Order: sequence, then structure tokens, then C-alpha cells
Amino acid sequence: METDEVMHQLDTLQEKVEHLIEQCQALQRNNTDLQAKVQQLESELDQKTEAENQFLQQKTQIRSRIDDLLAKLNNAAETPSPEE
Repeated sequence: METDEVMHQLDTLQEKVEHLIEQCQALQRNNTDLQAKVQQLESELDQKTEAENQFLQQKTQIRSRIDDLLAKLNNAAETPSPEE
């Protein structure tokens, strides 16, 4: 009778160990998926940051050109024409 009880406990223990192994494998797969998602999101963030930096550079260049044109217009307005 004791042997039957020990065998039953071993079977129960084996089932629990197998269940834990399955859970561990599922968590490892989930972790791998999440790491891949993090890398994807980091890549997207890097691309968006680069695009934003390029936009800011373009904006600065455009602003500079506008300021130059306004300065030229002001200079032209202040300079008397030869007809005067």
C-alpha cells in the first residue's frame, strides 16, 4: 500500500513539474515576443526622432531664409531709389 501511495505522489509531482515546465516555456515565448516588440518600437521611435530632427533642421533653414529675405526687403525699402 505504501508503494502505491508513493507512486501516486510521484505521478502528482511529475504532473506538477510538467505543468511548470509548460508554463516556463510559455513565459519564455512571451518574453521573446515582448523583446521583439520592444525592439520594433525602439526602431520606430528612432525613425520618428530622426524625422523630427530633419523637420526641425528644415524649419530652421526656412526660417533663416525668410529672415534673410525680410532683411533684404527692409534694406531695399530704406535705400532711396535713384528717381528721388
